[in-house]
Amino acid sequence: MILLVDLCFEQESLSRPEFVDPIADALRRAGFSCKVHHFTELKEDEPENYDRVILCGTALRDNAYVGQLEPFSWIKSCKKPILGICAGMQVIGAVFGGRIVPQPVIGMEKIEIVMKSPLLGVPREIEGYHLHDFGVSVPTGFRVLAESREHVCAFQHDRWPVYGVMFHPEVRNRWILERFAKLR
Repeated sequence: MILLVDLCFEQESLSRPEFVDPIADALRRAGFSCKVHHFTELKEDEPENYDRVILCGTALRDNAYVGQLEPFSWIKSCKKPILGICAGMQVIGAVFGGRIVPQPVIGMEKIEIVMKSPLLGVPREIEGYHLHDFGVSVPTGFRVLAESREHVCAFQHDRWPVYGVMFHPEVRNRWILERFAKLR
């Protein structure tokens, strides 16, 4: 079972059908089961009850999670694979000491996969859909997996299966969600 963490500013917000439900639909269509919890209702040890965790994105101006990083402290001790999508990557980066920085990008953009990884595969160019006002600096202990013109598009922790992507694989590149769901 995959835990999807809704980062929208409030439970059942109008952003959920755009940023959370498409991830759940893509995973279910690929044969994986998942459950959604809003970040404010998660207990610290709850993610350990799931096989994997995905921190979902949010709407452009929805960044309430930035001022509420304490509920995400479990990320540092979780032993399960974690994937942060857009705002989720920002949260992972910030929890590990990175900085959330202005980085507005909207639309399709070429992404250069620069390092082989279990999540993105071999180095090559893909296109990804971006919808964000912010990005995140790469924290110590992480390596860049993909980048675009001047932005980091994906990273991975050096020792743990913790990944982040700034683009939205639920819009394009659903294969990334499937690869994540199959990680060991």
